[in-house]
Parts: sequence; structure tokens; C-alpha cells
Amino acid sequence: MENCSVVKEFILVGLTDSPELQVPLFIIFTIIYLIALVGNLGLVFLILWDSCLHTPMYFFLSNLSLVDLGYSSAITPKAMAGFLPGDKTISYNGCAAQMFFFVYFATAESYLLAAMAYDRQAAVCKPLHYTTTMTSSVCAQLAISSHICGFLFASIHTGNIFSLSLCKSNMIHHFFCDVPPLLVLSYSVSYVNEVVVFFAVGFNVFFALFFILKSYFLIFIAIWRMHSAEGRQKAFSTCASHLTAVSIFYGTIIFMYLQPSSSHSMDTDKMASVFYTMVIPMLNPLVYSLRNKEVSSSFRKVVSKAKSSLGNFFN
Repeated sequence: MENCSVVKEFILVGLTDSPELQVPLFIIFTIIYLIALVGNLGLVFLILWDSCLHTPMYFFLSNLSLVDLGYSSAITPKAMAGFLPGDKTISYNGCAAQMFFFVYFATAESYLLAAMAYDRQAAVCKPLHYTTTMTSSVCAQLAISSHICGFLFASIHTGNIFSLSLCKSNMIHHFFCDVPPLLVLSYSVSYVNEVVVFFAVGFNVFFALFFILKSYFLIFIAIWRMHSAEGRQKAFSTCASHLTAVSIFYGTIIFMYLQPSSSHSMDTDKMASVFYTMVIPMLNPLVYSLRNKEVSSSFRKVVSKAKSSLGNFFN
């Protein structure tokens, strides 16, 4: 236990130790991060710039983009550095900060997805009352509540893990400071610590997922009662991208965290982690924008205005 006091940094093993995969994976991760960065910032800019997009749906979407950008930036740059020759260490405090921000943004995303499901329920089930249901104050309260939950649960997880004596090894068999690989480094880990992780994650996942499933149950009933095939198609298309994001996000979260630490395979966990830390932040702006006529129209306006401005500048 005396060695526990001198652990000031950890070594991130990374995604793979195969030398021939280091450069290709670095390039792939760089491309993924750049797409996530440009896509999410671009979507936020479009929503702020075009007054036609100043609606509850796009308010939540802009918040989701900022959250995606946040937890992608908390993980991906350090993961990319792990593919380069040199120092693969992360300080004790840096590891704690990375875990805090990861849990914060991931939890906030969970509740924002639930808020977006409620917004779609209000739009499809009671369209005539939509503007009175989803007022600006209601939207702000839902968004702020998502971030408050993120802060609370990030504090719980970080405090729970870093109160342990992490002294078995300073080698983290992952590409970032996640809960499962840090649990296995402690001699003092107890049933209580695992229960805290299980119930904290379980509460977030099942509470938000229950709310989402309830909203979509009501949405599908409303769609089923529609007499117009065109109306059904339009209503379903507004929900399809959100359902896709929900399925990928919650599927990987449940797989990763709602099992005892003894059941974890670090290699499998690392593969699953790539999806929700890197792929989802990249896919969300693409899924929500490419299939959205309003966002596509706004993007064309920006491109047209930029071309016009450049033409006037050179003339």
C-alpha cells in the first residue's frame, strides 16, 4: 500500500500494440476527429446563423453537437497521441480530469437524447399545441437539467474511482481513462464500488431510455392513426435519425458498463469504446444534417453567400 502514494502518472496502453497498425489508425482517427470537429461546429454555426432553424428541435441539436464535440475532444486527441512514438503517459490529475469530462458529456448526451425524444413526441402527437408545449423556458430547463445531471454523475464516478488505492499497476489497458480499466488497478476495490458504478450508470441509462421508449411508443401510436401515407412517412423520417443515434449510443453504453468487472474483456471494451467516443460524435452531425432538408437548405444559403462575398472581393 505504500507504493500507492507514489503513483503520479499512468501509462495508456492504447488500442493496439501492433506496429503496422499505428500509422493507419492514427490517420483514421485524425480523419474521424476532423469530421466530428467540422461537422459539429458547422451544425452549431448553421443553427445560430439561420433564423429558420431557431426552433426547439435545432436548439437541442446544437446542444447535442456541443456535447459530442466536448467528449470527443476529451478522448480522441490523447488516443491519437498514443499511436505516435514517444510518451504515452497521462498524469494522475489528467486522468481524473479526462474521466470527469468524459462522464459529464456522455451523461449530458444521454439526457439530451431523452429531451429530443420528448420534443419529437410533442411535434408528432400534439402538433397544434407544439409551440405552447415546447416554449423557450421549457427547452432551456431541459438542456440545463441535462448538464446538471452530467456534472453530478461525473463527480460521483470520478470520486468513486479516485478514492480507491490505484496501485496494482500504472498500466491502463485502454486508450483513455475509463471506469472499467481503472477498477482493475485497485487492491481496495469492493463490491460497494462496483454497485455504485452499476447503479449510477443503470439509473442514467434506464431512466433516459425509458423516457425515450415511452415517447416513441406514443409517437408510433400517433403515426399508426394517421390516414395519410405521406404524413406517416414525414413523421417517421423526422424520428429515424434520432432512433439510429439512440440505438448506437445506448447499445454500447449498456454493453460496456452494466456488467461486473470480472466479465470485462479489455480488447472488446476498447472496440466498443471507439463507437461511442469517436464514431457517434462524427455520425451525429452527418445523420441529422444530410437527411434534413432545412439544414441542407441553410447550408446551401451559406455556400451561396460565401461565393457571392468572394466574387465581390475579387472583383
